[in-house]
Amino acid sequence: MDAIIQKRLGNKELESKVVSADVAAALLSDGDVVGMSGFTRAGDAKVVPMALVERAKNEKFQIDVYTGASLGPEVDKYLAEAGVIRKRGPFQADAGIRNQINAGNVMYVDAHLSHNAELVRQGIIGPIKYAIIEAAAITEDGYIIPTTSVGNSPIFAQYAENIIIELNISHPESLIGIHDIYVPGEQGKRDVIPMTKPNQRLGEIGIKVDPAKIKAIVISEEPDAPSMIVPPDEETQTMANILLDFFRSEIKAGRLTNTLAPIQSGVGSVANAVLDGFADSEFEHLFVYSEVLQDAVFNLIDAGKVDFASAASITLSEELQKRVFGNMEHYADKLCLRPQEISNHPELIRRLGLISINTALELDIYGNVNSTHVSGTKMMNGIGGSGDFARNARLGIFVTKSYAKGGAISSIVPMVSHVDHTEHDVDVIVTEQGIADLRGLAPKERVPLIIENCAHPDYKEQL
Repeated sequence: MDAIIQKRLGNKELESKVVSADVAAALLSDGDVVGMSGFTRAGDAKVVPMALVERAKNEKFQIDVYTGASLGPEVDKYLAEAGVIRKRGPFQADAGIRNQINAGNVMYVDAHLSHNAELVRQGIIGPIKYAIIEAAAITEDGYIIPTTSVGNSPIFAQYAENIIIELNISHPESLIGIHDIYVPGEQGKRDVIPMTKPNQRLGEIGIKVDPAKIKAIVISEEPDAPSMIVPPDEETQTMANILLDFFRSEIKAGRLTNTLAPIQSGVGSVANAVLDGFADSEFEHLFVYSEVLQDAVFNLIDAGKVDFASAASITLSEELQKRVFGNMEHYADKLCLRPQEISNHPELIRRLGLISINTALELDIYGNVNSTHVSGTKMMNGIGGSGDFARNARLGIFVTKSYAKGGAISSIVPMVSHVDHTEHDVDVIVTEQGIADLRGLAPKERVPLIIENCAHPDYKEQL
């Protein structure tokens, strides 16, 4: 056995369970409920799903797939297009599976990301026949060390009847130690989650499992799919500047200090670009407490702006993957990856007093936000963690460009076609046109403010 594999496979009794991806894929049966690791195209199973795609060429079978969030193309494109996925939850972001969902070929359970672990505990999701988890290593004492995400892997591993490990040796060994695996107990019996600072560690370095549950170990060298964010443009830079000026006004009003408050930034290009705007600002010693760490967070760490960043996954562009994972020792003491029921936990979001920045598809003149459905009927990606954060944050901020489709559509409408975040959960709206601070305002006060400050000039008169 390869020396690297031997080193990563600390429990030598598990060496006999190393098999090919085809052998592991053959363990799954038609109708199985499968929990897969992965959160925003990071730390997801890759080689076993592709073996399932090959198997589907000669055999008709379907499985229900639950994950942390969106996965790479192996599952959310190829496995979906092969007709293997019957039901999918709780989040996706690939055109392949999105088309299958909107065509009615895949049932989709869109859900708040903090809720899924509770649904597993209650048996609403399950029984889980197999958990397929990507690992950087398995320790001698039986800890599965995740790779670039934690997501729902701990709860899947706990409740699954069987576990398949994808031991991915392409990930750096220096990932070992950045995870903090803390799993709450059953509702009604659990203790208070003892976190008062974003950089606190609560649990263990890996996911402890009974080795007997591990039925197969497959060696992988497949890297994470790069994130699909686009670089900041002039309009996103304008939005960042507007938001920075807003924070300055909050400091002047005595509601914030120069270190602000722990920051959460949602998945996507706009939120990432807005966060990038902090690099040239006077703000410093920032903490990030989020669900995903994108390129901007590591740019801010390199710029000396962010002292510590906590999330459920690391999702990077190809360029940043090389820079970060090739030099993980530089970042390791500034990072922590947690289960998503901790990263997105309402109790912690409220206690830590987060500034939450998420992206809207459209919003209306009262402050309601649609973040999931195009024209009210076609699913885009899902609500993800935005609801977890917006409802419980100190400041719930939504950003979007004021228009879509090259200006053919206004992102500000009289009434949203689908409501994900009600006006009660939306504090601040930012577009490239300006900002609307909705806190403490009645509906009649909100309407003119949103139209005047946030709508594109081409649509103000109609609104």
